[in-house]
Amino acid sequence: MPPTRMLPRTLGALLALASLVTAAAVLVGVSVREPGAPRPALVSTGLAPRDAVDPMAVLHGWDVRRARAWATGDRQALRELYVPGSTAGRRDVAMLAAWHERGLRVQGMRMQLLAAQVRARSTDRLVVAVTDRLAGGVAVGPATRLPLPRDAASTRTVVLRRVAGEWRVAEVREGGQPAR
Repeated sequence: MPPTRMLPRTLGALLALASLVTAAAVLVGVSVREPGAPRPALVSTGLAPRDAVDPMAVLHGWDVRRARAWATGDRQALRELYVPGSTAGRRDVAMLAAWHERGLRVQGMRMQLLAAQVRARSTDRLVVAVTDRLAGGVAVGPATRLPLPRDAASTRTVVLRRVAGEWRVAEVREGGQPAR
């Protein structure tokens, strides 16, 4: 079946995965604002910082690397963004593989960060409640260039762990209370 016939189902699957992961996924990071919109605030929980880690910088860096892996179809680079055995990681890599097998890549994937709240932090673990939505991306393939639709805002809790000096997503929990 030509890649363009699979596109509507594939787009739906990507949006579902983006809601699950991004960002973290996939998911958080490149903050896109509408003109005149206020900047999203990182809400403090009153937790004293235990190290100099900036949670927003961690999430931003992670999201940039994820978007790069998706744009290049690099499954190994994507896999390395997750803690081994992470369900979210397995799903993200499987989705990337499915797109790649159809001759499609997703370029320019961006998440619009609406709010974030640090729920827990230590030198090797971050727990952040994130409210965001997919705000950009284009499905690209031979004779295909289709902008991805924006999705609705969703809230999830992202658990990151520092492994060998790198922050990796360990878990993504859907729902929960929105970040304030």
